[in-house]
Amino acid sequence: MLPTVTQPFAPEVLWIWGGLAGYIASAVASIRIRTGAASRRAEGRVLGALWFAVALLAVAVTQRWLRVGHGPFLTLFEVLLSNIFSLGLFYAVAYWRAPAVRPGAVIVLPVLVVLGAWNVTVSPVPGSLPATYDNPWLWVHVGTGKMFLGACLTAAGLAGVLLMRGAGGPGGKRHADVVAWRFMALAFVFQTLLIVAGAAWARDAWGRFWGWDPLETWSLITWLIAGTALHARLTWKLPPAVGWWSILVVLVLAVLTFLGVPFLSHAPHRGII
Repeated sequence: MLPTVTQPFAPEVLWIWGGLAGYIASAVASIRIRTGAASRRAEGRVLGALWFAVALLAVAVTQRWLRVGHGPFLTLFEVLLSNIFSLGLFYAVAYWRAPAVRPGAVIVLPVLVVLGAWNVTVSPVPGSLPATYDNPWLWVHVGTGKMFLGACLTAAGLAGVLLMRGAGGPGGKRHADVVAWRFMALAFVFQTLLIVAGAAWARDAWGRFWGWDPLETWSLITWLIAGTALHARLTWKLPPAVGWWSILVVLVLAVLTFLGVPFLSHAPHRGII
């Protein structure tokens, strides 16, 4: 008989489950609002559950950091944990301060639920921190990456809603379209900073600014497509739906690039956003 392999227990997983429950509650409340099963006054419950989830995930991130002795950005478990926290925090602030993004919650919050569910299925075994990660540019690289993904997800939420059924009347659709592209432009700025900081980090860590490894290559492809989408929006006057699809394509590429490529390749910087 083959021996049974059991996953090691990590105490932060309990906090992740709590955060996942908060995201589920927030997602259900947002869907009820959009389907007419609840009034818009229920948006307070969406935001409350979202903040609750973010608070519990902040505890999980802190506990993980203190327990393993380095930031949660090395293994797939840690990258997912740090991203479901940072994406939730970014969207909670956007939902609170920019009411125009709220219709997109029916897209954004289920995405966070899926990422959270993925997180609790991944092995929490910690890795050893390479010496090349002891670099101040790493923190700029990671921080701008979190902002890029948060802005991109917010834009994609609105784009998805506009594609499905619009965001109110014609005036509401125009406003949602403008807000979606503003967040896409913000994402592009932060991705540019992400690439620049990554090149500076690579120069200090490996003696070269660029090496065309899979993560660098796909990050550049994502940046080029995001830039092309923004350029097309401003100059070519494409049909709105084409622009909304391009926003979703950028998000899909971003997720595949930063949550897939580093763990499928043998790039020197595995799992760093």
